[in-house]
Amino acid sequence: MSKPRINIPSNVQEVIEMAEIINNRHVADGETSPLNALQDHKLADIGPLLTACLQQHLKAEELRRQMELAYRERDAMVKPISETIKACRDLLLGVFRANPKKLGEWGFKVSDSPSKAISRLKTSSKTEAAV
Repeated sequence: MSKPRINIPSNVQEVIEMAEIINNRHVADGETSPLNALQDHKLADIGPLLTACLQQHLKAEELRRQMELAYRERDAMVKPISETIKACRDLLLGVFRANPKKLGEWGFKVSDSPSKAISRLKTSSKTEAAV
């Protein structure tokens, strides 16, 4: 007969739930609990730690939900800001058509090197011409 595999969860919520089940059974069995034989890991110390751990876990989960909500609200506010920046860029490009580097004075990073897509097109057309 093969040795059974006993998995221990890695998910925090599942670890806490399993620890509660083990602790509750240990407490219910009292003096007859086989877990009283543990020398280095006293379950009497785990009860209060488990309660504090569960409270911290619930607090962390609530903060995660609040964080996700805050990110959704922020993202909804950023969209019109981004669109306004694009409109400003487009208008300023028209105003400073002869000198687009002037947009740097407005906070834009102006690069006069060709984009990667244009560079690739030029490289591929040179390669085709050579063939």
